[in-house]
Amino acid sequence: MEKRKLGNSGLEVSALGLGCMRMSFGDTPTDKQEMLTFMHKAVERGVTFFDTAEVYGPFTNEELVGEALEPFKGKVVIATKFGWKHGEKGPHPSVGQDSRPEQIKRVAEASLKRLRVEVIDLFYQHRPDPAVPMEDVAGAVKDLIAAGKVRHFGLSEASAEQIRRAHTAQPVTALQSEYSIWWRNIEAEILPTCEELGIGVVPYSPLGRGYLTGKIDENTSYDSTDIRSRNPRFQPDAIKANRVVIDLLERFGAEKGATPAQIALAWLLAQKPWIVPIPGSRKLERLDENLGAVKIELTPTDLDEIAAAMAQIKVVGDRY
Repeated sequence: MEKRKLGNSGLEVSALGLGCMRMSFGDTPTDKQEMLTFMHKAVERGVTFFDTAEVYGPFTNEELVGEALEPFKGKVVIATKFGWKHGEKGPHPSVGQDSRPEQIKRVAEASLKRLRVEVIDLFYQHRPDPAVPMEDVAGAVKDLIAAGKVRHFGLSEASAEQIRRAHTAQPVTALQSEYSIWWRNIEAEILPTCEELGIGVVPYSPLGRGYLTGKIDENTSYDSTDIRSRNPRFQPDAIKANRVVIDLLERFGAEKGATPAQIALAWLLAQKPWIVPIPGSRKLERLDENLGAVKIELTPTDLDEIAAAMAQIKVVGDRY
């Protein structure tokens, strides 16, 4: 597996990471033992970068990841996140945000235990908290780094200005943000800011919540617990209208002997050498398909053709 460094930090990870959220959180129940085995298989295939958060579950996803990866201490990088309030049943986005320094430090201690590690490799703020200055957030993580409890500081879905403010107080190693061939809003300001400051970018939903695999059509239905059942891009009219994106991926896939998903991931990998997508997966065949993207080379001419084609496409539906 090819390795990449997240910006100037020196943090080296596999070129593709693994988003673990849906292994224990979301619409479809999973078997714990199957997921433990699945993560072991991912490590065997060279994946060294795993993404979780305390809010996934809540708590259960960190516990699952911690149990699965305990045998591989020192060989893998685990990223987790802070930033939500704690209700009686635990943290959840609907409860509200909480990135106060005391909360960040409390979450770090709890996450260390659930992940079964002595230090958190990469600690993201899950979303900017309008009630807490970015400098205070960065300062709290700086204290945790000084105490040997965190190695690297990350942000998620932050603006260019927020990134700069945080980076001044404590160098930011990585920004996690939605980014894919059909959601490119970070290209205008955020990507250039990360490049200037030496910050790696970790795209989540790099396959457009599954749409870019080409396996979804207007007849696909979702359970009410699935976020896609309410997502504007997954309504029948939008699914049909956006088929032109899949047609484009299929055309290049035919030339490269690749699937639409592999082209979508290869496109992301070709944008910058410090970009590390984290597609979520729970099936071995899907994981193997995704990992195959690392070996696909899109030439500058390919990328120019894709850019020209996408410039003519208006993607239908907001991302949320």
